[in-house]
Amino acid sequence: MGVNVAEWIGRSETAQAVVPAQMARMMSATLEPAPRALQEGDPLPPLWHWTGFPPLAPTEGLGPDGHPEKGGFLPPVALPRRMWAGGALSFAKPLHVGERLTRHSTIRDVVEKDGGAGPMVFVTVDHEIAGEAGLALRERQDIVYLPMPTRFAEPKPRDVPATPLLDRHVAVSEALLFRYSACTFNAHRIHYDLPYAQEAEKYPGLVVHGPLQATLLIAMACAWKGRDPDSFSFRGVSPMFHDHDLRLLAVAEPDGLTLCTARKNERQGMTARAIWEE
Repeated sequence: MGVNVAEWIGRSETAQAVVPAQMARMMSATLEPAPRALQEGDPLPPLWHWTGFPPLAPTEGLGPDGHPEKGGFLPPVALPRRMWAGGALSFAKPLHVGERLTRHSTIRDVVEKDGGAGPMVFVTVDHEIAGEAGLALRERQDIVYLPMPTRFAEPKPRDVPATPLLDRHVAVSEALLFRYSACTFNAHRIHYDLPYAQEAEKYPGLVVHGPLQATLLIAMACAWKGRDPDSFSFRGVSPMFHDHDLRLLAVAEPDGLTLCTARKNERQGMTARAIWEE
């Protein structure tokens, strides 16, 4: 008898963490052209809190794809392929380098569907993250489980904005993907093991992390506005690969920006929204 993954709805856990100054400097060296010597007490750039709550499974507890073996907090979905499909965050107050953080996580929903590529399972996880001054942000993570493909089938392309307000190019390399994987303690092999990515998961190249793309987009939005957004959402629509530099694009909206990553002029990789309430 199979496991009823819907029984995981409502499960919760609490974790505590710190993003120390050394990790913040590593992230700055990974993502920023002019790395900063960040110190304890400095504001933590948005989405860098992901470095504070990495999966801590032992090496022997990793599956063949590099992810932690299934079970535990997340449901033991039988489908072998797992990815972070998107998410949304609302920011109440800033976090800081070296601050004690507490994350309370709850599985909101588990939905089984049939798609064009076969069965899929979507798991929605809600997080509340507090710093020493109280609740700092609420976050939703959307995780999808899929069958292992027999060939690469690229999703239908989404057009790239023709006249963006912002248009930035980011050089993608194996080193960038490795460093981001190291900062987030992400052992998923599609980001650093080219033979595995091509032979097992049928990608044409190493995959650019969805969270990395989201972090680059929100950084561009913050630089444009001069402050962090009140809310930010993102969704992956097509994989991006290490042999194509990323374009980061943004279009102005009345309440903020619609953003996307893109592969040259061909297709969007991730779409996002940054909103400022005032």
